[in-house]
Amino acid sequence: MPHEENLIKRLRDQSTRDRAFRELVELYQERMYWHIRRFVFEHEDANDIMQNTFIKAYRGLDGFKGGAKIYTWLYRIASNESITFVKKAKRMVSGSLEPAEKLEADPFFDGDAAQLALQKALTQLPEKQRLVFNMKYYDDLTYQEISEILETSVGALKASFHHAVKKIELYIKNVQV
Repeated sequence: MPHEENLIKRLRDQSTRDRAFRELVELYQERMYWHIRRFVFEHEDANDIMQNTFIKAYRGLDGFKGGAKIYTWLYRIASNESITFVKKAKRMVSGSLEPAEKLEADPFFDGDAAQLALQKALTQLPEKQRLVFNMKYYDDLTYQEISEILETSVGALKASFHHAVKKIELYIKNVQV
């Protein structure tokens, strides 16, 4: 990808880094937002995590070796930031709204009943299964790309996706009964 190679070159050069990073943010901002949003469900949380993702990416530019694609590297940062956020939120005081209730109350959610049922099912999945499902189903990433992002074997990812799909099907079936 000549454009990506050029972008990486400009990101490594201190004199062009800031302009190249703004271009990187413009290229991937929406994609990262939706990747994060499907994991944390709330608009404000997704914005905060996305901001943290890009801050970490900027600070980590010197450590980016270029062996992975830029979006793979960003997905890894965004995924880790999302998981960290969810784990911290679970340790917070319980008694606040459950993720599904937050989703129903979110003015930015405009899905129909089927979308809401799917989103509620996703809230029941363990973090890794939810992440794999989102990357495969929504982001249409290949197992190889997900493997690079999560640093997990393709076989383990296929198993996680399969388990996620089965749990989602069971959840939706039980909700409709």
